[in-house]
Amino acid sequence: MPRPATKTDLILVANQQFDKMWTLIDSMTMEEFNSSFHFGDDPKDKEAHWKRDKNLRDILVHLYEWHQLLIHWIVSNQSGHEVSFLPKPYNWRTYSDMNREFWAKHQNTLYEDAKRMLLKSHKEVLELIESFSNEALFEKQHFKWSGTTNIGSYCVSATSSHYNWAIKKIKRQIKKLRSHA
Repeated sequence: MPRPATKTDLILVANQQFDKMWTLIDSMTMEEFNSSFHFGDDPKDKEAHWKRDKNLRDILVHLYEWHQLLIHWIVSNQSGHEVSFLPKPYNWRTYSDMNREFWAKHQNTLYEDAKRMLLKSHKEVLELIESFSNEALFEKQHFKWSGTTNIGSYCVSATSSHYNWAIKKIKRQIKKLRSHA
């Protein structure tokens, strides 16, 4: 499916990808579920996340933290407190450092807590999306604080695109485990 460009499609695809991710997680055997992720040894795995995330909890808290970024950015700016999407000192060249901090912050978070947090934040993000008109979401420069990118693009990135990232990573883990079984 192409990248969502309407509010209806954004909500639909976000929910579809979210459900697809949970269906995939629920399909895992207990052994697969409890196995550590071991990626990053493939030369194609240049992105930092391949070495960073070691289990499902790490993936879930990553998604949760990106939901928090989106919520904070929109709510703060709507209330007149202008903030960037990425918190200082991070920018789009250094956000992998921020992701590592998210990872470190949650090393004592239990899987069940990560799951609960993500389920709640997904719902909050969808409620936030629902509060906007289609134009407010997808019209460029509708809000001064979103710069040249519409807020719908940020919403897609924090939901369906990020869920797709998680799905690919989980599928790869399952495939790797099943090929060695």
